[in-house]
Amino acid sequence: MSQTDYENDELVFLAEDSHDELDTKVYKVWNVLIVDDDEEIHTVTRLALSDLIVHDRKLNFLHAYSAEQAKATLDEYGREIAIILLDVVMETDDAGFNVVKHLREELELSEPRIILRTGQPGYAPEEHIIKTYDINDYKTKTELTRGKLLTAIISSIRSYQQILTINQSRLGLQKIIASAANLLEEHSVKGFCEGVVTQISSLMGLDAEGLVCARAGSVLDREDDGVYVLGAAGDFANFINEPITEIHDENIVEHVNRCLRVKSHIFEPSCSVLYINSSGFEAAVYVNMSRELSKIDKQLLEVFLSSISVGYENVYLFHELRNAAFRDWLTRLPNRNEFINMLDKPHLYEADNACVVLVDINHFSDINDGLGQEAGNELLKAVAQRLLSEFDDKVKKSRIGGDVFGLIGDERELSPGRINDVFRSSFRAGDHTIPINITIGLYKLGKERQSGIEVLKRINIALNRAKKNIAENFEYFAPEIEEKTTWQLNMIRRLRNDFADRKLELWFQPQVDLVSENVVGMEGLLRWPDTDGSYISPAVFVPLAEYSGLIVDIGEWVLEESCRRIQDLNEAGFGHLRVAVNISILQFRDRLFIDKVKAAIERFKCDPSRLELEITESVVMDEPQIVIDALRSLKEYGVAIAIDDFGTGFSSMSYLQKLPLDRLKVDRSFVNDITPGKSAVIAETIVTLGNKLGLLTIAEGVEKREQASYMLKLGCDEAQGFLFARPMPFSELMPFLNERARE
Repeated sequence: MSQTDYENDELVFLAEDSHDELDTKVYKVWNVLIVDDDEEIHTVTRLALSDLIVHDRKLNFLHAYSAEQAKATLDEYGREIAIILLDVVMETDDAGFNVVKHLREELELSEPRIILRTGQPGYAPEEHIIKTYDINDYKTKTELTRGKLLTAIISSIRSYQQILTINQSRLGLQKIIASAANLLEEHSVKGFCEGVVTQISSLMGLDAEGLVCARAGSVLDREDDGVYVLGAAGDFANFINEPITEIHDENIVEHVNRCLRVKSHIFEPSCSVLYINSSGFEAAVYVNMSRELSKIDKQLLEVFLSSISVGYENVYLFHELRNAAFRDWLTRLPNRNEFINMLDKPHLYEADNACVVLVDINHFSDINDGLGQEAGNELLKAVAQRLLSEFDDKVKKSRIGGDVFGLIGDERELSPGRINDVFRSSFRAGDHTIPINITIGLYKLGKERQSGIEVLKRINIALNRAKKNIAENFEYFAPEIEEKTTWQLNMIRRLRNDFADRKLELWFQPQVDLVSENVVGMEGLLRWPDTDGSYISPAVFVPLAEYSGLIVDIGEWVLEESCRRIQDLNEAGFGHLRVAVNISILQFRDRLFIDKVKAAIERFKCDPSRLELEITESVVMDEPQIVIDALRSLKEYGVAIAIDDFGTGFSSMSYLQKLPLDRLKVDRSFVNDITPGKSAVIAETIVTLGNKLGLLTIAEGVEKREQASYMLKLGCDEAQGFLFARPMPFSELMPFLNERARE
């Protein structure tokens, strides 16, 4: 290119009195990329524009001498380049267009402005290229005098700045929408607040470093109203859940407290403190600043804070709801749900010596009843504080419910002796000093992975076993305990189903007069058929029926079935025979028991005296007044009463006098004591007592003739046992009675 090409550029060179070294102001820059294969063009352009300042920024020149160098520079700087002064023809005729295509299509950068320059007059790009690739201007190099070059540069920078602002705003809005959506998915204040800091920093193009603070003692289970760090990013992350004063930076403390006090944003050159408030849930977001925020930055922050303020309220409320769901409201310890969650965490199973403990306060209801619920609540809080003070953070504490506390930790720390030591001294509950006794269930955790629900079930089994332990107040879980419990549950389920399906049977064992050996009655005995054709022993299933409460329904069915069979006996000509049935204590506790007995009798139009209710001494001792009152009422109605297994329950003789009895049954264990040549003292005593009280006596379990003879000699009235007849279904009973009647 000849010198005449620049004959109109009279101001290309700097004035002699221009001294940049005297300009002490620090300028930011606009990056201008000069792409040309002519070194002189680079020099002239740089000299012509070196003193230009646009919007308080100078120009910073980047140089490329081929299309490949230009692409590499664009790859490195991207949208940081404001203007590209691009020669169309370099190593190839379309080298410049290849650079444009790389910028717009491959890098997908729309911000940098492009001014095409060519040294070949008449060579112009086609119209569709100008439109397609968003080219700002096209000039021949001879046209670009200094004045025209300045004009093109200034207009292009304005265009670049406008496009950049629009794109940044769009990108900022996209971030706001995305961040709001992401943050609302966070289920903890910590995660949400960390997200706020990260999103604000990203929005402003800063390093993610800052913190969110609030007066949120209730969220963190603290009693005070101090300012706490709820979430943080960068170097502040270690202070989450700590008071802001722990940061030991007076500048941060002062700015955050001032923001919460004045309830507005604070913008400083080195930091910004942003105020969030939604329905009374407020917070201050402190962010370090490496640059001063522009008006657009502040507007974007306003929009962002408006967007996430509702999210802050929601997450705060969610955290409070989570506390309600996983935190005990009284003691502030984790509750049963959180205890199970802690048991589900794998790290608790890494050691062989981990142990889970349940501690049950004995007779806690007595404290509530005697001293009031407030004293009971204070006692529970005192127990929680004792556990927190006696065991370090390695031991997880929880209130499982009511008066039961849970512990998870090293078995050496959670030994029965150590736990008993913790509860050895009394507790202060309000104005009361209360000593308490406890029961402890323990379960050692191995390496085998177990669910929290499964562990809690097993430790509950151990606790229930400990309550039945007379010698000690603790019990460790053992697999055989669970096996027995599982067997019991399966048996109860089977019994319930079979009873509902009418599979249970009522058999009858005849009772005879010892003198005539005529049948005078029979005892109704419950039978449960097994799947293999055999029968499950009543000694097995009756306790299960009582344990499950099913005995009440079964007992009602036995009463009805007995009355129905009494009616059948009447119709068959055996109207003089009675039917005896056993009554459980649970039936006596049923407030409708008396009505149910009367209803069964009336339904089948039976003579009440033909129905005999048998009770054991243990039943009387459990609830003496309830039993006595019920029996007296039924006795007045006409029902016969017998006491079964007499002599085995060590009952009080005073209760015996109060019972409206008709008959005493001598237990089979005393009948078995009868052997040739020896006397049976207890059997003799019971028969004598019955005679003195004017009661009939009947001996159970008579299997040998000498036993029958001996009991008859003692004055016993009746007998029941294999010597005379085995228990039989009613279908066999009728032929048996008919046969005996013919004899």
